[in-house]
Amino acid sequence: MKELFTATVTATGGREGRIQSEDGVLDLALAMPGVKKGTTNPEQLFAAGYAACFDSALNLVAGKEKIKHGGSEVTAHVTLNQGDDGYSLSVRLDVLVRDVEKDVAKHLVEAAHKVCPYSRALEGNIEVDVDGRTE
Repeated sequence: MKELFTATVTATGGREGRIQSEDGVLDLALAMPGVKKGTTNPEQLFAAGYAACFDSALNLVAGKEKIKHGGSEVTAHVTLNQGDDGYSLSVRLDVLVRDVEKDVAKHLVEAAHKVCPYSRALEGNIEVDVDGRTE
C-alpha cells in the first residue's frame, strides 16, 4: 500500500485540553459540549472529517462515472452514547446531491459509502446511517 499522507496531531488534557497539529494549522481548545464557548470537542472534529471525506468520495465517484450534478453537501451527526458496557459513537450522514434524479443520488451515496476511507474504517464497528436526498 502506498502512503499518501499522514496527519499528526497531539492532544493534551483530554476533553478539557488542547489539540495541536504538527504543522501548527490546527490549534484548538477542547471542552465538554456546551461547557465553554469557543471550544470544540472530539465528536465535532470527527464529524467534520467524516463529512468532508464522504463529500470528496461522492464527487470522486460522480467524476469517475461521468455523472454531473449541481453540487453536494454532507452533514455528519456524530453522537456519543453511553450504555451499560461503556461509551460508543454512532453516526448519521445527511447527504444532499443537487440537480439529479433520486435514484442517481441514491446510487452516488451508496457508492461513496463503499469508497470513503471513514466509512470503510467504521464498517462493522459502529452504527452509520446514511440518508441521501436531492433537490
